[in-house]
Amino acid sequence: MERQGNISISSENMMPIIKKWLYSEKDIFLREIVANASDAITKLKKLVSMGEAKDEGAYRITVTTDDKQHTLTVEDNGIGMTEEEVEKYITRIAFSGAADFLEKYEKAGGDGIIGHFGLGFYSAYMVSERIEIFTRSYQEGATGVHWESDGESTYTIGDCDKPTRGTKIVMHLAKGEYEFAKESTVRGLLEKYCSFMPYEIYLDPKGNEEDKPVNTSLPLYAKQPKDCTDEEYKTFYRDTFHDYNEPLFWIHLNMEYPFRLQGILYFPKVRKKVELERGQVKLYCNQVYVADNIKEVIPEFLMLLNGVIDCPDIPLNVSRSFLQNDKQVQKIAGHIVKKVADKLNALYKNDREKYEACWPDLATFVKFGAIKDDAFYKKISSIIIYKNLQGEYRPLESYFGEEPKEEERENAEPQTAYYVSDVDKQAQYISMFREAGLDAILCDTYIDPHFISYVEYKNPYRVRFMRIDADVAGAIKEEAGEEPEIVAIFEEFLKERGMKVKTERLKNAAVPAIINVAEFTRRMSEMNSFYDMGQSPEDVTLVVNTACESVQALKGAGEDEKKTAAEYIYLMALMNYRPLKPEELERFTAVSTMLIGKYLKTM
Repeated sequence: MERQGNISISSENMMPIIKKWLYSEKDIFLREIVANASDAITKLKKLVSMGEAKDEGAYRITVTTDDKQHTLTVEDNGIGMTEEEVEKYITRIAFSGAADFLEKYEKAGGDGIIGHFGLGFYSAYMVSERIEIFTRSYQEGATGVHWESDGESTYTIGDCDKPTRGTKIVMHLAKGEYEFAKESTVRGLLEKYCSFMPYEIYLDPKGNEEDKPVNTSLPLYAKQPKDCTDEEYKTFYRDTFHDYNEPLFWIHLNMEYPFRLQGILYFPKVRKKVELERGQVKLYCNQVYVADNIKEVIPEFLMLLNGVIDCPDIPLNVSRSFLQNDKQVQKIAGHIVKKVADKLNALYKNDREKYEACWPDLATFVKFGAIKDDAFYKKISSIIIYKNLQGEYRPLESYFGEEPKEEERENAEPQTAYYVSDVDKQAQYISMFREAGLDAILCDTYIDPHFISYVEYKNPYRVRFMRIDADVAGAIKEEAGEEPEIVAIFEEFLKERGMKVKTERLKNAAVPAIINVAEFTRRMSEMNSFYDMGQSPEDVTLVVNTACESVQALKGAGEDEKKTAAEYIYLMALMNYRPLKPEELERFTAVSTMLIGKYLKTM
């Protein structure tokens, strides 16, 4: 015959799990104990608002260290507990007093209540060999209660002489954990985990006017944006992130529906490094620190920013260190991305001058975000700008062709957008483009090769990018230019170098030759190099300019003169393409000396 029963979990089995596996860092215990103290005050305030308790003055949390006795004490003047409540909430692991309170006073709302799982108090045993509780309920005629346990299966409980309402937790630290009785250590933890707790926290107060709370109970992000000044935003940034470079600008998040969310995201100035530097986005829940850079809420590309986000509706796990998988989290992340995109669009539309001034610092972030988040790309694609050869910013999409109709796509030819990756190395090509009235964009950051490939992928029928030295643009050459005789002169010594040769008649007759590298093979080589996969061979072509008199003079020269002059033309073209290797430079010097000598003999 079947019957039902209750599963029993003993503290002997539960405590090792709490101590070793529940929390990622043991110093989180202080956050949990202080959060419980905050909840105790919030509960009392709710009862006061309902007329069920008296308001007896300022609310505060006091943290006291004793390095000699190896104790750490956290005391609040909140709701307190009766002996029955201590038995109910403290001695029953995973029974949440906060959840019980919310259920009892459901109509009053649960704003500001932090605890939910009933495990926070026991986190203190990660560093304590013994814990004492001194508490007194707010209820009329209540007496003080003293509770003590070493965290195993037994405890003692009885009366005590506590004159005021509230709860005091005294943690007797275990050997090896005495650092948590030091004022400097505890101050650092309070600043890390409790900077924005909703009630003032005092550390080792002296009882005089010089006492100041270690936290800010009303952080800037909790205010209405209209009530905040630029200087307050900058001060908050300096104090929170210890970065004394002023941020470019910021986004103040403040919403109530469909979920509660507050925060400030700052766009920092880019540090001139090869790789992206990760920022710090601090996540809070009801003004309690959770963690930095939680990827479920903060998309990867937004982690380049600095910021604070507080969302009471985040579904946290029992340790309050990680998120549970929840569709609400995806909505929150999507909303944050939307707000960032809206800010950038508004700046572009309303203050183009500032937008362009900030762009060198924004560009890498925006391009990285576009690659990582398709929704973000769609929102900001029209405000991605690049400098052209005249040094003016233009929207990237202005270089795109029209989107062909679906039935025309098979034969559609995308618009070619030329770009420059190095102004100095590609100076010769830039000069020819300018003379021909052609334009190109400057793509000189390490993320640009990846970004333009992504843009081509998103717009396959509208644009293709080609570096300025990848091919001979139609506008810089004449119609006729093929001369097999000249090709033959160069082919002989270029075979061993793995390079092709062709002739073109360029409009600029002063340039004897240029080097083209096929766009596809060069991009593959750059990508392989970026991922440390080694260099891949490039499709390189020497383009000889038949409009140049020096090139035409090769036809009537002797065989030795042809070889020497052709090699010299090749080395000059190579020098305009990239720095010469030591052996190439040595050869260029030798050929130059030889040609100078022959020239002087003819004079």
